[in-house]
Amino acid sequence: MSKVKVYRTQSGDTWDLISYKLFGTEGYYADLIRANPKLIDTVIFSSNTPIIIPSVDLTENDLETDESIPPWKR
Repeated sequence: MSKVKVYRTQSGDTWDLISYKLFGTEGYYADLIRANPKLIDTVIFSSNTPIIIPSVDLTENDLETDESIPPWKR
């Protein structure tokens, strides 16, 4: 049995921002929401909300590179 990993939010966190902080891409926000169904209606988090971090398989293609980031985000 593996230990459950938890992320504690910072004020202003959003699902996609949490995904980016944890996994390096916004693409896993849906996995975060599915792992935390009681928080599905939350758009912007206050500080210190516990979020369960699901296990995801990161591939090299998931991680953003300079070429995959739009110019206005570089």
